[in-house]
Amino acid sequence: MTDLSSPSARAALLDGLVAAAHEAGAEIWRIFQEDFEVIIKSDASPVTVADQAAEAVILKALARLAPGVPVVAEEEAAAGRIPDVADRFFLVDPLDGTKEFIKRGTDFTVNIALVENRVPTLGVVYAPARSQMFAGDVAAGGAWVGQIAPDAEGSPLRTPIAVRTPASPPVAVASKSHDTPATEAYLRACGVQERTSIGSSLKFCLVALGEADLYPRPAPTCEWDTGAGHAVLSAAGGRVFDLEGKPFRYGKPKFFNPGFVATGPYDPPPLAPFMPRDTDH
Repeated sequence: MTDLSSPSARAALLDGLVAAAHEAGAEIWRIFQEDFEVIIKSDASPVTVADQAAEAVILKALARLAPGVPVVAEEEAAAGRIPDVADRFFLVDPLDGTKEFIKRGTDFTVNIALVENRVPTLGVVYAPARSQMFAGDVAAGGAWVGQIAPDAEGSPLRTPIAVRTPASPPVAVASKSHDTPATEAYLRACGVQERTSIGSSLKFCLVALGEADLYPRPAPTCEWDTGAGHAVLSAAGGRVFDLEGKPFRYGKPKFFNPGFVATGPYDPPPLAPFMPRDTDH
């Protein structure tokens, strides 16, 4: 098992995750500029060769960086290849925002997270179309953002980021493609008058940057969708709560997320009372 007991070992692993995300982003960017086929998976979600190519890059890198640590990756999971996990495992979403990618938008990301004792503690979110790399180490208590184009070499210059003191009224960031009556009712209850819409895990990153105060998500997701952004936000001083307002945990059955609220220091009300009855738990 990989020893991550020292700060230097964690820093080296995070550097490796950044390099892996950048390499995967370069592969995605190459395919983005070509014609590509869209395949519809059994759950009706789309997948492209970019998802598969990026995941292959990341799985190879993780096998080298942290041999023996299980990896739960979206396309592997879709194929039924899900490892047993214990106290430590990786979550990989090689291309979060596939619909945005297919539309030739810019809000798609590469996501890699390390989960330890049910909490994401290291995370990398790379948006190749925006040349933005976000990374954070919760144990070290620091997160940063850097600019690096997908076809560039080297490492991004790192600018520390942190959540902000909440605005009054709070500013929300919400999904571009998953707006729901529950989301609208919740935002009204919080007194939100201003919101930003953006796709993929970049919503976590906007809160981590101090550009928004909360991100509610009553619609279901999977843990690989949220782990990396959660880690970056936590490292920047933020928090993520489950439906009842308790700390959000990982390693749940089928790696399924029923809903959550991500925030900085803002204290949000629980999301559960706003959930539709058929998805409440």
